[in-house]
Amino acid sequence: MKLGEAAIPTEGIGAHGTSTQSVIIVAADIRAHPGTPVKDIAARTGFPQSKVSACVARLREAGTVETRTDPADRRRTLITPSPSASPRVAAVRAADIDGVLTRALEDPARLDEVKAALNVLAQHLDPTALARIGG
Repeated sequence: MKLGEAAIPTEGIGAHGTSTQSVIIVAADIRAHPGTPVKDIAARTGFPQSKVSACVARLREAGTVETRTDPADRRRTLITPSPSASPRVAAVRAADIDGVLTRALEDPARLDEVKAALNVLAQHLDPTALARIGG
């Protein structure tokens, strides 16, 4: 996860009190459960509501999610993914992990092998896996 975080571009995002890892987990939960309130995201991820709220604020600022008042309970806010990718999302999706992996590997010639192994892991573990083990 840390290698993936190191590959995410940080230019222009400023300082935030939430980790990239937390934001990724919250974003994945919102994609899996669109129209969800903070309380439910907190329950599914295991994060405190304050941490989820901070992550949602960061995602909203980046144009990744949208919020609206719950018509059934006007005290709650529902969070959904933005219908189109924001410039920030496009930059993260376009980020290349090859440079980070090459620097991390003892034998950079094994880059293709490591990337293939990561693809197998990605097929079996989703971003909420960390929450399931209490991380």
